This record gives sequence, structure tokens and C-alpha cells, in this order.
Amino acid sequence: MASPDSRFTSQNKTTQERLSTNTVGLVALSDFRKRRAQVLEQQEREAREAIVTGSPLDTPDRSRTGTPDEGSDPPNPRKKKKKTTKGLAAKLSFGDDDDCTDNGDGRNRFDDNKRANDTKSKFKANSSVSVVPRSVTKSALRREAAEREALRREFLARQEAVKASEIAIPFVFYDGTDIPGGTVRVKKGDFVWVFLDKSRKVGADLGVGEKANARREWARVGVDDLMIVRGNIIIPHHYDFLFFIMNKTAGPTGKLLFDYLAEAPSPTIPQRFDDDQTEKQPQVVKSAHTQPDIGELEGAGDDPSFTKVVDRRWYERNKHIYPASVWQEFDSERDYQTEVRRDLGGNAFFYS
Repeated sequence: MASPDSRFTSQNKTTQERLSTNTVGLVALSDFRKRRAQVLEQQEREAREAIVTGSPLDTPDRSRTGTPDEGSDPPNPRKKKKKTTKGLAAKLSFGDDDDCTDNGDGRNRFDDNKRANDTKSKFKANSSVSVVPRSVTKSALRREAAEREALRREFLARQEAVKASEIAIPFVFYDGTDIPGGTVRVKKGDFVWVFLDKSRKVGADLGVGEKANARREWARVGVDDLMIVRGNIIIPHHYDFLFFIMNKTAGPTGKLLFDYLAEAPSPTIPQRFDDDQTEKQPQVVKSAHTQPDIGELEGAGDDPSFTKVVDRRWYERNKHIYPASVWQEFDSERDYQTEVRRDLGGNAFFYS
């Protein structure tokens, strides 16, 4: 018995033959599509008529179709033909009777498509929307605005208190060797050039230098002629100390460039006096307004050699000589802890 697929082989060949016959001489693609739709529609109509009447299809290769045996079940080939026709009808969208074909259980395909479209068009609840917030009254808005303003003022007050707090920075003058300089009192909100200006005055008072008129030479030196080096990092003049303190900026060795507290010192509680001590109260108030000793300030006990005040002209002449050759200007975008330290020739250091 021949396989069921052989019955449709001649059907496909006949369709191709009809299509090639009816499309001879066409030029436009639209005409070809129109002729192809007509041929397929005619072929499908003949297949439906053959199924209804039970007559075999009029195909030139009909003799190749297998004849069912007497013991075989005749309804099975008809079921397969109906299923194949249903698949063909589902693929073609230009037939007039396609929308009216049954699905096998008495329902119309057009009704099923319409019902599916209606189901898709229904609105669904959006589960991602959270609970609708309650309406806020004017009094609540005013109260929140007042709280935000109070917090803003408190933050500004604390920031100003941190900026106004004083620190001590011991330093040395460097021109190839460490020359003791002293300790400078600055505020955390001051810029680096303020420290350099005070260190310049210290150098003039001490007469640092080999020349006899060292003080006169220091008087001619300006702030732009000096530079501060913390560790191996050259700090630019336009940075303030609070920037390094708040960000806890570390150098190549992992040590913080300015290891100071980012909080204002706690205020001292005023002492209460009895009636017999009222005469001493003006003296206590007077001493409270005086500046504390520089030795009691934060950072007074740091290593002076960690902070170097260098003449920029000396650095330009000797920047190819160690240790000036490993100094580098501070860059806020770089991470000095993870980078590999190299010399001017690009060779990595074998020590940390």
C-alpha cells in the first residue's frame, strides 16, 4: 500500500504547473501575487469539493494513488484529508469561505478569532502600582518644609564649625636636606596657599638659607614660588584642607594625606560660680576667648618630615634627581593605592 504522502505529491505538482502556466509573461510582482492567489484558491476549492462528494481528485498522477485494502478502515484516509485541508485553509487568508469553516466541534473559526481578540483587548489591573499615597495637607507641607530648613541650617552650622576648627601642621624646608621649619596653625577650611604664606613668614623669621641676607631673600619669595609636598604628593594651592579630611584621601603608601578628624571639637561646658566667686568670673571669660596653645592642637605631634615646603625653582632644577623624581602632583581622579609606582623611565619600583 502506498504511503498517504504520495497522494499529495501530484497535488503539489499540479499547483506548480498551473501557477507556471498562468504567470507566463507577467512583469509586475503584484500581478504574480494576484495570479498565485487565484490558483491557490481554485486548487483549494477543488479539494473541498472532492472531500464533500467523495470523488477522487482529478490529477494526472492519480494512477499512483494506492487503493485501500478490504480489511482497512475507510474513514481514516478521509479524516487525514480533512485535517490536511484544514491546515491549508489556515495558511491561506484570501479565501472567501475560510472564515466560515468549522473547527470540528460545530464552532465557527470567525467566532473563535473574534472571541480571542475581545479577550486580548480587555484591560487588566496593573499589579506594579503601589498603594496610592494619601493627599497631603498644606499644614503638613509647611511642617516638612520647616523640618528640611532646620536640617539644612544645622548641617551648615556644623560645616562652618568644622571649617573654623584649628589644626597644627609641623613642616620642614627642603632643598636636598631637611631644614627644621616649625609648626603652623591653620584652620581646616583654609586653602593650601594660606599655609604656604605662613610658612614663608616662618622662614623669613628663622632666616633659613645659606646666604647672609636670607631674610631679604625670603621677603622676595611669593606664595606661587613655594610648593607643599605631603609624602610624595604635591598638593596644589587651590585645594582646601577640608577636601582631603572629608574624603579621607590616601597617598601611594596608604597613609592619609591629612589625617585629621572630620568633626568639630566638642564645645566646653561653662563652669558655674557661686556668689562668692563672681569676682573671678571676668577673668575666666577672658581666658576662654584666648587661642589654645599650638602644642594642644590636633596634629601637633605629627612627623615634620612628612610635610615639606619646597622652592619651586629648586624643584624644576632637581626634579630628575631622587627623591624629587618620584614626586607627583595630586589628581583627584586617580587611585594612588592600587596603581603601580614607576620612575621617570617607566620602570616599576620593587619596594612599596
